Amino acid sequence: MSPAALPPPPPPPHIRSWPDRSALLADRERALEELHGHSLGVHRVLLLWLLALAAIIGWALLVLPLKQFEERDPTGFLLGPVFALLGLAALTPSVVAVALAVRRDQQLRRLLDAWLALDSHPLSDARLRSPGLSLFWLLSSLTVGAIGLWASFTSAAGASAGRSAHADVALRVGAGTILWLAGLIGVVKAVRHYRWALRMLAPAPAAELTPAAVPSPTASARAGSTAGAFSGPPTHGTRPSSPR
Repeated sequence: MSPAALPPPPPPPHIRSWPDRSALLADRERALEELHGHSLGVHRVLLLWLLALAAIIGWALLVLPLKQFEERDPTGFLLGPVFALLGLAALTPSVVAVALAVRRDQQLRRLLDAWLALDSHPLSDARLRSPGLSLFWLLSSLTVGAIGLWASFTSAAGASAGRSAHADVALRVGAGTILWLAGLIGVVKAVRHYRWALRMLAPAPAAELTPAAVPSPTASARAGSTAGAFSGPPTHGTRPSSPR
């Protein structure tokens, strides 16, 4: 998605034209929800795994010429450059897309901070914490990263001498490295969101969350009757007795 599809930053104070605070809070809530969806939505983590898969395919195509060379395949002189170009065509866009996504996350964070600083509404801001989505990012990224580390280390440790050993080891280690790098990106994103939520979405003071104490009608009536019992007899309309 292009950066132009993101909500714009809030206008400067001297040109703001909201009629009242409720209109400001409504626009603020819509912008924050849209930015939050772009930043932490499920489609973002699925896109990250698809880019990792495309990078693995590109790496496999790049390793094919090496395997053909080790096996002394005569077709390697013709198909090797073709596989190398196809591998670069699959690997390079994936790397560029991940780099652009990381840069776009920084822009999203700046927009979120700007809209949050516009006003404060703890009830609607609490939805931005999204503990379920953050946990999904963290657990899925840890799983993918662990699989990548396991594939890299086991491939390097279990390598044996052979005609195609170098190509096979390079393929598995490269694929594992791509997986654990993608998992690392997801873990960092989940941790940054958690720290951002703790810093920017602090709970409101108790005075804002609990209504002010208002005396009940029963208590007011009881207080009035108690005050009347100790006030003594009424003095309105009485005259002092004149001495005879």
